[in-house]
Amino acid sequence: MLIPALMIMALSMTACQVEESALPTETIFLPPTLVDTPSPPPVPTATAPRITVTPSCTDNLTFLEDVTIPDGTVVEAGATLDKRWLIMNSGTCNWDQDYQLVHVSGSELGVSASQALFPARSDTEAEISIVFTAPDEPGTILSAWQAVNPEGDFFGDTIFIEVVVE
Repeated sequence: MLIPALMIMALSMTACQVEESALPTETIFLPPTLVDTPSPPPVPTATAPRITVTPSCTDNLTFLEDVTIPDGTVVEAGATLDKRWLIMNSGTCNWDQDYQLVHVSGSELGVSASQALFPARSDTEAEISIVFTAPDEPGTILSAWQAVNPEGDFFGDTIFIEVVVE
């Protein structure tokens, strides 16, 4: 039997198709593609507010002159001594009731070791007065005093009274 050529060709094509589909398929591995992920938007950082510190004031006392009882004045034993000093508040702090004049050496001459310091504004002159009592014993007597701020810090020139008791 003769098979027409067209039919043979059709059969061979079908056979090819069957053969191709019967072949095992290969698995092709494709590496993962890198996806360009956008960066998160920058998070604003909070900056601490700038704190400006007002510089604290500076305490200072400058001795200007003895108003009464110059150094070396001769006094009688037991005499009342009204000593006055002219000073300047040469610092930048204003003195109030919390500022004191404190005994730092020598005799207290009958007064408390802590005296109120005359309230004075910065850059002004003031007169400080303490009423002392001369001792009964003869000799040269010295009493030294210095200013103290509310924090307990000593400052400025030391002021004093120096008398000769007869």
